[in-house]
Amino acid sequence: MSIFQKMRGVSTISKLTIGFVAGATVVGGVATAANSLTSSSVVTACADNRTGALYASTTGTCSAGRTAVSVGSGSIKNIVNKVEPSVVTVDVLAADGSGDTGSGSIIKSDSTGSYIVTNNHVIDATTVAGNSYTLSIDLSNGTKIPATVVGRDISYDLAVLHVDTPNLPVITMGDSSAISIGDPVIAFGSPLGLSGTVTAGIVSALNRPVTTQSANSTTQSYVDAIQTDAAINPGNSGGALTDAQGRLIGINSAIASAASSSSQAGSIGLGFAIPINEAQRTINEIITSPTHTSTRPLLGVYFDQNFTGVGAKVSQLVANGAAEKAGLVVGSIITDIGGSRIPDAETAIVRIRAYAPGTTVSITATLPSGSSKVYSVTLGSAPSNS
Repeated sequence: MSIFQKMRGVSTISKLTIGFVAGATVVGGVATAANSLTSSSVVTACADNRTGALYASTTGTCSAGRTAVSVGSGSIKNIVNKVEPSVVTVDVLAADGSGDTGSGSIIKSDSTGSYIVTNNHVIDATTVAGNSYTLSIDLSNGTKIPATVVGRDISYDLAVLHVDTPNLPVITMGDSSAISIGDPVIAFGSPLGLSGTVTAGIVSALNRPVTTQSANSTTQSYVDAIQTDAAINPGNSGGALTDAQGRLIGINSAIASAASSSSQAGSIGLGFAIPINEAQRTINEIITSPTHTSTRPLLGVYFDQNFTGVGAKVSQLVANGAAEKAGLVVGSIITDIGGSRIPDAETAIVRIRAYAPGTTVSITATLPSGSSKVYSVTLGSAPSNS
C-alpha cells in the first residue's frame, strides 16, 4: 500500500501534496517528542481574530480584534499520563512479513471487550478480497492483541475495531465545536512505527475541506477538517488529537507535504484531523447497527465538474431527493451552506457531509436568472459505502 495518496479539495494549499499518514513501516523503539506548549497552570492569551496568532496577556483581557483563550490545564506530561494508556498502535501485517502501521484510540470498553477507532485507510488492505493480513493492536504497555474490523465508513475515512480484552482505559471525549483557532492541541500516535509518540501545537484552522482517496477504494473520503501544526507523520493516522485537557477532539488523518506524492515526506506543520463531533455519529452507528454500517447525509444533486466559477453548480437533481423537494433547480449555483461560503463543488460536498442525515440546512443559491434565493433543505440519508 502506498504511504501517500494524492488528495484534492484543499484550495488554499493546492501546490502542496496532501497525503494519508498511515503506512509507516515498524522500525521499533519508543519515542516521546513533546514541546512545552502548555504551562503548569491555566493562563490567558489573546488570539488574533484574523491570523490566529497567539499573544501573551498579562492582564487577562484582550484588545479589539483579539479573543481571549485559555492555554494549559497542567503540564503536557500530566496530559500524556492521562491519555497514553487509551492510545494504541494498529498493526496490519501481510503473510510475507510486510505491513503497515497506524494508530487508534480506545473509545469504549466493558466486561465483554473493547472498541478502537482508527482511519479506514489504515485497515482497508485487510478488506480486499484475496489479501491475507493479520490485524492487531499494541497497547501502551507493549501488549499485542488480535483485532477484528467491526465496520468502516469509506466516505468519512473511519473504521472501528474490536478486541476481546475487557475493561481497557477509554479516552475522554471532547467537543470539537468548542475549539477555536489558536487553542493548544496534542497529537498521539505511532509515526514511522515509533509507538508512544506525542507532539503538541495549536489549532491552525477550522472547517478546512479535505478530500482523500484510498489506494484500495474508488470512493472518496470527505473531511471538514481541523488543521493543526502539531507534527503529524506517516503512522499517525487514526491517532488522537486532544485538547489541553486531554479530551479527544479529532482523529488524525492526513498531512500536507511540499514533497512529491511518491516521496515519504514528513510533517511541515500542516496536519488534518476529523472532528470528533463529526466522527461520533458514524462510530456509534457502526457499533450499534445490526449490520455494523453507517449512513451519510444526501443533498440529492449532481454537480457540474466542468464549472470553473465560484460556487457549486447543480447539473442534475435526484428525483424526489432533498434538493428537489426543497425547490432547487438545475443550473443553480450554490454559494453558501449553513453560513459557510462555498467556493467549489468539493467544498459543498464536505460541508454537507459534516451534517447528520435528517438535518435541516440553509442553502443559498444563485438561480439561472441571476437572482439569489435561500432554501431550507432537509437532508436525506444513504448508506455510506455505497
